[in-house]
Amino acid sequence: MTVSTPTTSGQILTSAYLNNNINSGLTYISSTTVGTAVSSVTVSGAFSADYDNYLVTLTGGVISTTAQLYLRFGATVSGYKWQLLYGSYNNTPAAEGSAVGTEIRYAGNGDSTGFDSHIDIMSPFLAKNTKTVSSQISGDAGCSFGLVPNTTSYTAFTILPSSGTMTGGTITVYGYRKA
Repeated sequence: MTVSTPTTSGQILTSAYLNNNINSGLTYISSTTVGTAVSSVTVSGAFSADYDNYLVTLTGGVISTTAQLYLRFGATVSGYKWQLLYGSYNNTPAAEGSAVGTEIRYAGNGDSTGFDSHIDIMSPFLAKNTKTVSSQISGDAGCSFGLVPNTTSYTAFTILPSSGTMTGGTITVYGYRKA
């Protein structure tokens, strides 16, 4: 941990001091509440020049049917590449993927008992390819990788189920602080 301004004995460390002087960890950016019976949720203003990489979590909601969660960036609706490595708890691992997708698939999963996801997003605002890594655990467990092979600077993303609708829950965005 690097502190750019030394402290003195007895000094009260305010949140402003810590935010300005300690360059590590995650910084909360925003939370979006998922509505009732929605087919997608767009999170605007998620990415900026403040961070290069992000963590997005989805918790607490349900999907009307068993479904995967898909991820799209900005207005881009083609050219996505994704791969899923997975296996059931008593089976041989397997893989699937696409080099011509309309979204990054398997960014999470859910059903009528809940949905969840943990997505690392790299370089969405930079003039570089946007990359993702996400994990999911249900009847099967898997890890998916995504690539948006363009240099578009994104500020927003959309989460949508492969089928059915989502109700409730929260989508939270964090920025990885630059060291």
